[in-house]
Amino acid sequence: MNFLSHSAFRALFIAIVAIFSLQSPSSFAQNRTPEIKINKSQRQLKEESKDPNDSLNLEERPYFLLIDQSEKALEQNDYEAAALRLVEAMSVEPDNPLNVALLTNLGMIYYYNEQDSMALRVLDEAVRRSPRLIAAHEKRARVLTGMGRDKEAYEEYGRVIDIDSLNTSARFYHAMMALHSGKLPEAEADIACLNRVVPLWTNTVLAHATLFSMTGREREAISLFRRLLDKDKLPEYYAALAGCLIAVDDLNEASRVIGEGMELFKDDAELYFHRAVLNHKRFLPDEAHRDAKRAIQLGADPKRVAAVLKK
Repeated sequence: MNFLSHSAFRALFIAIVAIFSLQSPSSFAQNRTPEIKINKSQRQLKEESKDPNDSLNLEERPYFLLIDQSEKALEQNDYEAAALRLVEAMSVEPDNPLNVALLTNLGMIYYYNEQDSMALRVLDEAVRRSPRLIAAHEKRARVLTGMGRDKEAYEEYGRVIDIDSLNTSARFYHAMMALHSGKLPEAEADIACLNRVVPLWTNTVLAHATLFSMTGREREAISLFRRLLDKDKLPEYYAALAGCLIAVDDLNEASRVIGEGMELFKDDAELYFHRAVLNHKRFLPDEAHRDAKRAIQLGADPKRVAAVLKK
């Protein structure tokens, strides 16, 4: 039995996007610090192409002063000011080759400020200007994911793979989306690539665990979800592990895992959902319906909850 529904899968997926972007998994749409600093190689490139008659040092140029101001605004979580400084920088030097990189960061700043449509338009322009710029495609895919436009995000990650077939981040997200949309061969191809390139990476373990849990191989998934929990105590991992344990009728261990998860995450919908399923399998209807009601209050899909409790 597969307990990983669309809502559960998205909860797991969004948490992973946040974690592996070095952000808090509890607030995907907030607390995200964009990377807009010009790296060393870009500075060197600009130095090499600098007009020898230009009397200003690189850091004294209005272009770079505005970028520095944008960085300082970001440190203060002033997204509007950070975005405005980047727009001003690009207007000062509209032909600067670094503007495409600034566009990708500007798009993410709009996204952090919950201006999704503006973010997408800016990233569209970055991709138009530089069709093979991986960062622009990756950030566009990330914004589409946050907007719930999974099909388009899946296609965008596919474009990243077309450019760089060994891009592990794109392979992981592409695999996870393929799994949930029923594209098993595509998912297995992505996971096989991850296994060759980064076999010990946490995302590789997660991809395998998700593959097993969604294809009736819960016993194989259990040890992998335990490994993930040993590293990160996430409610999504507790819920996924509990679902696998219930599927193989290890109800006592499922109860223990759910209890441990609830001690850390008392208001997690998936944990209440799985405890409802567990109590239903134990022929405890009152407890099952009480947990089911609480799961729905916390955001679980009512139809999914009702369907499981009818079995």
